[in-house]
Amino acid sequence: MVIAVNAQAILDVTGFLVLPGIVSEAQCAWIASLLAGRQAGAGRRDLLEKDWCASLAATLRDTFDLGQVLTDMVAVQCTYFDKSAQSNWLVPLHQDLGIPVAEHVDSPELQGWSIKQGVHHVQPPASLLTRMTAVRVHLDESAEDNGPLRVIPGSHLAGRLQPEEMGEFRRIHGEVLCTTPRGGVVALKPLLLHASSKATSNRPRRVLHYLYGPKQLPHGLAWHRAV
Repeated sequence: MVIAVNAQAILDVTGFLVLPGIVSEAQCAWIASLLAGRQAGAGRRDLLEKDWCASLAATLRDTFDLGQVLTDMVAVQCTYFDKSAQSNWLVPLHQDLGIPVAEHVDSPELQGWSIKQGVHHVQPPASLLTRMTAVRVHLDESAEDNGPLRVIPGSHLAGRLQPEEMGEFRRIHGEVLCTTPRGGVVALKPLLLHASSKATSNRPRRVLHYLYGPKQLPHGLAWHRAV
């Protein structure tokens, strides 16, 4: 119980949490086999409709280390990222502002409506984003040479930032590489400033990026899918 309480405290203060050994190497290999043949790249956002993916979402929520971090949350999206020498990209410094919802709702509190893979996405108020947590499951080792996540600790506490503010925030506070062995997890708050560089090795970096949020949404919104 002490570990779980400390995990929540760390996430609240820094905006991210690195936990190795959450998923076994055998399970990582099995998941990778299920994903074999998918087009490499920034992946699809619809994996949560797969039974194995929904089952893993529930398992993560019930693990000792993540238990309090994901208390009373539901998984609402899972995106697959497959970065390799054949499909390599960089992600500039940003915050994750969009969420998948069932339908369009007219409200002055909601902005940035779009449709991605047939699903409505919207940018809700920061007050909702602060109640959400992303969990990245690493199916391969995440190391300095295969484009790991880089984060700016504590930046989630600044709320929504304008693009011109992000670089200055990094200059003042610095950044941290989130490396982890295969089967490790990186939990982060959506408003945490984060980025990743191109991989400089041929080693793959396959990641399942889960998004968890509160069961009920404000402003008349409903989740597109919740597990």
